[in-house]
Amino acid sequence: MRSPAWVGAVALGLGVLIGGVTMHIATAQPVAVQSCGSAVPQLRTTLYFGGARPHGSVSELEWQMFLRDDVTPRFPNGMTVWEAEGQWRGPDGKIGHERTKVLLLVHPDTEQARQSIRAVIDRYRKAFEQESVLWETAHVCAAL
Repeated sequence: MRSPAWVGAVALGLGVLIGGVTMHIATAQPVAVQSCGSAVPQLRTTLYFGGARPHGSVSELEWQMFLRDDVTPRFPNGMTVWEAEGQWRGPDGKIGHERTKVLLLVHPDTEQARQSIRAVIDRYRKAFEQESVLWETAHVCAAL
């Protein structure tokens, strides 16, 4: 089914606002939505870590040790963690559920920070036999 012609025109004219970032459809380049004024431009990265393993689950002790040994050295200025319930559709089409830990980091937009995030994800995937870790990032203003 084709969309009405006005849908494309409006989308191209306006861009799309997603989580504090405007993505201009024509160029797909992020543009900050607002200036931060006296606050500091930062990135907010949220990582979602599944707790199920092929044989069991990640224990609370293992999670705490992972935070202490792998996350805190890379992000010593702080973090926020909470528990959630995750849901996804697997390759077989079935809906899966698992206990999930959500990690929120606010950090500078630097290559070093991106490399640290990749290292945290890689370490978790290897240590706890995970297929993936969901990673989302948005531009934010932070009063540090």
